[in-house]
Amino acid sequence: MKQEFPKGEIKAIRGRSFVIKGNDIDTDRIIPARFLKCVSFSALGEQVFADDRKELKGNHPFDLDQNKGANILVVNDNFGCGSSREHAPQALMRWGIRLIVGESFAEIFFGNCLALGIPCITSSKQEINKLQNLVNQYPTQIWNFNLKELSISNEKESFKLNLEEGAYKMLYSGKWDATSQLLDEEERIKDTVNNLPYLNSFKS
Repeated sequence: MKQEFPKGEIKAIRGRSFVIKGNDIDTDRIIPARFLKCVSFSALGEQVFADDRKELKGNHPFDLDQNKGANILVVNDNFGCGSSREHAPQALMRWGIRLIVGESFAEIFFGNCLALGIPCITSSKQEINKLQNLVNQYPTQIWNFNLKELSISNEKESFKLNLEEGAYKMLYSGKWDATSQLLDEEERIKDTVNNLPYLNSFKS
């Protein structure tokens, strides 16, 4: 089945969640350096957390049957630190992650996720720990993320979240999606190209 990737306005996300525990989880753990040689991002989803998963022999959260099909990841502090490789959010997205909730995110990782339409939303350490405990206790429950209200909730619990204004506006308006914006302006782009003298014959 063809995988659907984020596009346009991102105002709500619904799905199951799972947890990756630990602070300072870097991009080399998310996608080991040997996979940077790929010529396409398409297969990176299979390699996300490859070394951690090998070490845990099927007991890593990304290998558990209960987490298959989940699209919300709940993490701790300084997630995505280390190198600036965009392969890390690409691998998460191609595995199926559409939203990451945590205490904090490395700045470049945050920006790379935003460029793919993956919101990285924060809350306090106390609230994240409470959310992680609930997700672990009830792995099949459905969570609803609401960008306008900046909240994530199930039928009984609701957590307030934080997101900087610039990222909020980009997700809410769809302006994070540069490719779609270009495609929507195809005719104007063609007109501009046709009127550029250095791409066409100079008129005397």
